Amino acid sequence: MNATLGTRLRHLLQLLDGGVEHSYTAAGLPGYRPRYTPVVRALQAHGPLTIRALAEAAGLSHSALSQTVAQMARAGWVCTEPGADARSKRISMSPALLQALPLLTRHWRATARAAATLDEDIGASLADVAGAAIAALEQRPFEDRIQKALSRQGNK
Repeated sequence: MNATLGTRLRHLLQLLDGGVEHSYTAAGLPGYRPRYTPVVRALQAHGPLTIRALAEAAGLSHSALSQTVAQMARAGWVCTEPGADARSKRISMSPALLQALPLLTRHWRATARAAATLDEDIGASLADVAGAAIAALEQRPFEDRIQKALSRQGNK
């Protein structure tokens, strides 16, 4: 049986993130996960932010960001403090994260170079292909495409 698109995409992400995570561990950054990088980059660019502002800056949903920040706080990568009102939290980089930034930056550059070699091997920019797929699905959601395919099947 051939793997479905969803299975292949999950496997691809597992191979990519797994490789990145192993390189972090080998470099002495145990517990740092690839999913933390958009959060760290947003904090680098903007300084301490509320969860809502951080989610927007990182391009993540509020829910996904809240889960990621909770993991990062437990691992000691970020600090949280009450925000301007009782319902908000302000997130900042921890001293451990600030100390790790030079090493993380080095790894991010190496990861970009490794991605370029992957693009060469497959003859296309994986980031561009993913971006085009995201744009197409934002324009016309996959659910709509499935419904159209189902309606065509019903007529045959």
